[in-house]
Amino acid sequence: MSRQRLGDLGRALWQKSSSAPLCAGLKIPAFACGGVASSCGAPGEHKCCKQGANSSRAPANVAANPNPHSGAAAGHRHHVVGKLRGEEALAKSGRAFSSTAPQIDHKTYLWARYNEMKRLVHDLIPPGVCNLLNPSTIYANNEVNLDEVDIYGFDYDYTLALYSNSLNEMIYNKARQFLVEHYKYPQGISKYNYIPNFAARGLHYDIQKGLLMKIDAFHYIQMGTVYRGLKPVPDEEVMQLYRGSNHVPLHQVSGFYGKGPKMKQFMDVFSLPEMTLLAAANDYFISNDIEYDPVHLYKDVSDAIAMVHIKGYMYKWIMQDLEKYILRGDETYAVLHRLASHGKKLFLITNSPFSFVDKGMKYMVGKDWRDFFDVVIVQADKPHFFNDCVKPFRRLDSNGDLQWDKIKSLDKGQIYKQGNLVDFLKLTGWRGSKVLYFGDHLYSDLADLMLRHGWRTGAIVPELEVETKVVNTEQYAQSLTWLQALTGLLERMQMYRDAESKKVLQDWLKEREELRAVTKNLFNPQFGSIFRTCHNPTYFSRRLCRFSDLYMASISCLLNYDLSYTFYPRRTPLQHEAPLWMDQLCTGCMKTPFLEEMAHIR
Repeated sequence: MSRQRLGDLGRALWQKSSSAPLCAGLKIPAFACGGVASSCGAPGEHKCCKQGANSSRAPANVAANPNPHSGAAAGHRHHVVGKLRGEEALAKSGRAFSSTAPQIDHKTYLWARYNEMKRLVHDLIPPGVCNLLNPSTIYANNEVNLDEVDIYGFDYDYTLALYSNSLNEMIYNKARQFLVEHYKYPQGISKYNYIPNFAARGLHYDIQKGLLMKIDAFHYIQMGTVYRGLKPVPDEEVMQLYRGSNHVPLHQVSGFYGKGPKMKQFMDVFSLPEMTLLAAANDYFISNDIEYDPVHLYKDVSDAIAMVHIKGYMYKWIMQDLEKYILRGDETYAVLHRLASHGKKLFLITNSPFSFVDKGMKYMVGKDWRDFFDVVIVQADKPHFFNDCVKPFRRLDSNGDLQWDKIKSLDKGQIYKQGNLVDFLKLTGWRGSKVLYFGDHLYSDLADLMLRHGWRTGAIVPELEVETKVVNTEQYAQSLTWLQALTGLLERMQMYRDAESKKVLQDWLKEREELRAVTKNLFNPQFGSIFRTCHNPTYFSRRLCRFSDLYMASISCLLNYDLSYTFYPRRTPLQHEAPLWMDQLCTGCMKTPFLEEMAHIR
């Protein structure tokens, strides 16, 4: 849910609180302001922090103020000490009030809070709030002023050229054929067809265990997203497999380019058919009770996928039917034309061969496409291009044949092969934040450029379009808002520990898990959103924020912004900067400074 949407809800809840206290009508003694239950009598009875220790509603274990002249200080002590002592009394005895205070039916109180909060969530989501996110938005992880950017660089595949989903099925089918015919795998694997929406980008694969899973930014496996073959692994078995924990140690996933000794992270769109083929092959062996080594399977599937690229099958399919496979080529032309007409220098660094790039660019941009670019480099062998200074540049002639002359400059109109970034920087002088490079692979395209060379980077994340559509639905908005509100209730009501209250809280926990499943399934039934694991960011999101200044669904998003536009990242508050939950916003007692500005956080 967008921050703006939650901000609207928070302001609505805040306004509601002044006229309709959350627990109006319930005669419930209040803890100190900010405690478990703020004063919830009839309107006008919100006296916490004003009457302080003199309040007749204070718990018995909060002493009356012995010094009537202490003024505001006494009120502050009541706020802090009364809250702590009241909660301590609850924790130890299950009772919060003196013997003279009326006894409370905690179960009734908890469900009253629940029902009122649910009504507020349902009623106060503003009309039209479910269509706030624009899929053509560019999102900023870091402040970027385009007026300071003089040079724009691009990858080719899934950056300048976007491909249709049918390409993934072709790659899968050909790799499956290699697996059966070249690597002599059982013929039965051929019966497994490609499943378009099975896998998602950013997943991890446990090479030794043969498990596909989603991991969060803190290296914890998201339960319910672990698959052996095409079937989910029960949570209890996952815990056993990882020695009683769902945490994956740092050294197993800490490889800079997404591959540790036991884990492989799949980071580009081309990895979708590879993950699906791994799942299908694993499923075949398991379903037929055939013993196999998952490590060998991983290597063979990876090699089979690589053969599709190395032997040129993918290039041949696309060149034979450009209209079928290449999407939105007119938008690529519009972006390049706009940048060049404003005097920006452009360059291309791609791992693809010249003949393939040339045909695709002629289809999208026109036969004079090279006039847009100051430097064109093909078969660059990224990420080694960015971190290895061994390979020299070689020039290609107009037929694509290698030349033997020593490269002393990188000239417009020429095509260069291989090379390395050290020589590129020497020959062009293009350094630092005046360069902005776009690519789809966070490791191969962006990581080195940001961390080692100070270039600005833009990540192309095509999945943003689909995920934005989900976030804009009313079902997602209602589910996520209620999930957050319910989580807030759970946190603040957990000190009620009598038997009936515990049962209520267990019911809420169960509903919370069901809501998590609902929001997850809206994106992908197996693995959910590529950006979140329930509430935490995914490992993919962590890398996206680390290696990209900007991210967007496609380079065409640039057409929506002036070339002197400055992208400002939203200030995402830390936990201590946004301590309130939605149910606290309704009590009328939490008069925190700047609360309206903070209301969107939770």
